[in-house]
Amino acid sequence: MTEASDRMNISININGKDYVADVESRLLLVHFIRDVAGLTGTHVGCDTTHCGACTVLMQDEEKRWKAIKSCTIFAVQADGKRLMTIEGLAKNGELHPIQKAFWENHALQCGYCTPGMIMSSLGFLQYNREPTEEDVRHGISGNLCRCTGYQNIVKAILAAAKELKDKPNILD
Repeated sequence: MTEASDRMNISININGKDYVADVESRLLLVHFIRDVAGLTGTHVGCDTTHCGACTVLMQDEEKRWKAIKSCTIFAVQADGKRLMTIEGLAKNGELHPIQKAFWENHALQCGYCTPGMIMSSLGFLQYNREPTEEDVRHGISGNLCRCTGYQNIVKAILAAAKELKDKPNILD
């Protein structure tokens, strides 16, 4: 049985919408996203930070977006923070350029890793707008894909980088 002191009322803004809930202090952020917010695009893969399927973007104190593995953070640690998940990328029915690039370059097969791979890519591309193939491979090294062999994923990220290069905010 959980004691009242093991619970906390938190508020997290995900994709521009506030979610407020009373949660156990041990609830992982990935489970808050999926079970409280109902956003199931963020996947639970390994629960050990190895696969990256749970990757989302979190805004830091300087309003910069950073890719994080949501299975490594408790939901209470994200109290008051802004998150972006795969569901927050498309705008007005239009895929985000990174989503289009994954589609057009056949960078997905089963699709399980794809949301985390895309979010990691966006986190990486914010800080490196003109990556080399080696940069991309290093940038996504925390994400595992068991289907594609990575070549088309790398091609997709490089294609998206060209499209996003001159945009002040690559999340718009």
